[in-house]
Amino acid sequence: MPFWSRNRSVKSTRLLYATDVHGSEPTYRKFINAGKIYDVDVLILGGDLTGKLLVPIVDLGNQRYTATLQSRRVELEGTEELTAFQDRLAKLGFYDSVVTSSQYQELRDDPDRVNTIFQEQAAQRLRSWVRLAEERLADTEIRCYVTGGNDDDPEILEVLEQESRDRVVPCEGKLVELTEEGHVMASLGYSNPTPWDTPREADEERMAELIQDAISGLENFSMAVFNFHAPPVDSALDTCPKLDPSTDPPTVITAGGEPVMFGAGSSAVREAIERYQPLLSLHGHIHESRGKVMIGRTTAVNPGSEYGEAILRGALVTLDGANVQSVQMTSG
Repeated sequence: MPFWSRNRSVKSTRLLYATDVHGSEPTYRKFINAGKIYDVDVLILGGDLTGKLLVPIVDLGNQRYTATLQSRRVELEGTEELTAFQDRLAKLGFYDSVVTSSQYQELRDDPDRVNTIFQEQAAQRLRSWVRLAEERLADTEIRCYVTGGNDDDPEILEVLEQESRDRVVPCEGKLVELTEEGHVMASLGYSNPTPWDTPREADEERMAELIQDAISGLENFSMAVFNFHAPPVDSALDTCPKLDPSTDPPTVITAGGEPVMFGAGSSAVREAIERYQPLLSLHGHIHESRGKVMIGRTTAVNPGSEYGEAILRGALVTLDGANVQSVQMTSG
């Protein structure tokens, strides 16, 4: 008997939650394929979807190219080496743009144009991801619910609405019914402020307002799922090194030679969980704080992220009515 099989006569719902893929092509593909592998009913992909970096590749002519990756100069020769390098960038979640030497010099002095190219590349990758999900899940009953995160520009997220068809469901700003048994999910991709000044951040007062908007209309919280990108503060799902925002880029604050760790999550998210006690609360944002905790009766989960290594971190959750039957952290 396959390890992940289950008795279909038992009325329960299995979902796989992953988040913070940050543009990594193989990590995303693993997520979509995992639906069939783990025999799930529901896939949920939290933010952040967007990569972090655009790498220019300078075409020197005669099928020779050069680029700089992680402060190291890379020399490429021929289309095979170029393609392999582009695949490496996609694994890391980066985008690329092949330009001439003169175009490269022009772009160095035109940050607005660089940003435009980044937006175009990010939108194109997300577009291809939605189409892939629609194709791979077409012969299944699995629905894939997708929301953005704080790193995702609203203009890029418009692709979700434009490209989704039968299997992919953009869920931010909507209450979506996950199961026939009445499990309803509310989603919010914003985070509390970070040292990185990302596109979708809000102070705690505004976060509380956004949460109220997200859950408006929810009646039965015993069957509710919160899909909030930011984890609850001081929950062990939000522990990370403290950063000094006065440097560029922000640097880790140390004491006695060790990083100072703190809870970077949202107090508004924690207050909402404590007040409403949903059945399940799904979070991401803090990649290194993989885990499961109980906040009152609520099971709260952060699967963590290692997108740069093309490792899919996930949480396989089985819901049985108003109970979380099981949570298993997955990795692969």
